[in-house]
Amino acid sequence: MDTNRLSQLLQGVQRGEVTIEAAVERLRLLPYEDLGFAQPDHHRTVRTGFPEVVFGMGKTPQQIALIAKTITTQSDLLLVTHASPEAYELVRADAPDACYHERAGAIVVDRRPPAELLPGVLMVSAGTADLPVAEEAAVTAELLGSQVEQLHDVGVAGVHRLLDRLPLLQRARVIIVVAGMEGALPSLVGGLVSAPVIAVPTSVGYGASFGGLAALLAMLNSCAPGVAVVNIDNGFGAGYLAGTINGMTQRQ
Repeated sequence: MDTNRLSQLLQGVQRGEVTIEAAVERLRLLPYEDLGFAQPDHHRTVRTGFPEVVFGMGKTPQQIALIAKTITTQSDLLLVTHASPEAYELVRADAPDACYHERAGAIVVDRRPPAELLPGVLMVSAGTADLPVAEEAAVTAELLGSQVEQLHDVGVAGVHRLLDRLPLLQRARVIIVVAGMEGALPSLVGGLVSAPVIAVPTSVGYGASFGGLAALLAMLNSCAPGVAVVNIDNGFGAGYLAGTINGMTQRQ
């Protein structure tokens, strides 16, 4: 339940359109609901402005669908990450307006009134194999209210591709940089711009990349100032942080 739904419920009680008993039944589900195998946090939006996000990996499609149904009864927004097409089909059976971002593996239900997205977030990825993580970050940042420009396949092996887009880099307010292999791209970008850079290591690479650990350590050891690092393949975390920073800097 978000603040808008909570306000509407209380206003309905005040006007006599909703009985106290009905309101108590609705509020009984705050702050969470016990499903046995999961306890969805319906109070998350009231506290943070964004509902609980469902991490699909390790959950069955049936579990994801039940959690999604529970969340969408209390919130106008749902995001499921690392979700399979099978999970999406089950979610869509209850929520026909659900969308599936196949490359990102993300399920989205967004029933909020249309709003203008804030410009300022730039997505930069090193290679085509990094696109699933980049897409997850972009989807998340957009749900946080930010417009996301995208620049792909500009890894350090062809640095001229990045330098050709320097004006685009320098007008961004927040930059997400997604890279696997040796993970050098965030340091390069960090040395070219004044905006904060959110580095996302991916598990892309040959054996000695150790599933993204090499890129993670390289990013953590960046000599460029203004570079922060999220976990391996954590596009969601990067997108959430970028959207939050962009929103705070423009809504003051």
